[in-house]
Amino acid sequence: MKQQPTLQTQRLILRPFTLTDAPLVQRLAGAREIAAMTLSIPHPYEDGMAQEWIKTHPAAFNEGISVNFAIVLRDSEVLCGSTGLGIDAENANAELGYWIGVPYWGKGYCTEAAKAVVGYGFEVIGLHRIHGAYFPQNPASGRVMQKIGMSYEGCRRQHILKWGNFEDLELYGILKSDWQVNETYR
Repeated sequence: MKQQPTLQTQRLILRPFTLTDAPLVQRLAGAREIAAMTLSIPHPYEDGMAQEWIKTHPAAFNEGISVNFAIVLRDSEVLCGSTGLGIDAENANAELGYWIGVPYWGKGYCTEAAKAVVGYGFEVIGLHRIHGAYFPQNPASGRVMQKIGMSYEGCRRQHILKWGNFEDLELYGILKSDWQVNETYR
């Protein structure tokens, strides 16, 4: 069984989730504001859901399907969010995903974590391409993608049925070759 690595940035530690993180994951990810801006976080976020989600991580990592990191503040060791990659090994690409708890919004943590995960995807996993998508009503997510070097690739109009409404998805992506030539994004 492979061991998922821990990544470090200037202000953050990106580490595997543990079951002791579950109550805080439930509280942070369970905020309606988080669920409204993500594709797969449920609302309400019921008891036991965080534990079940965390339990899936080791097998998914070992099978090369995904890698999920807890975003932890380096100075206080407090969990503030999550980031990861949904991996398509056959095509050497992955989808970047992330969320940051509402109390930690606007501090640049998501950009810092996403930049580290993109580097991990290209340097360690050996991906060729990383992509992401966001709802237009969440422009902060789009700014994260832009700040880490992703390029706008289009809009899937009314592509997702979220809480009874069809929502657009704004699409971004970055190639390893683009990432390698621009040190700003590393």
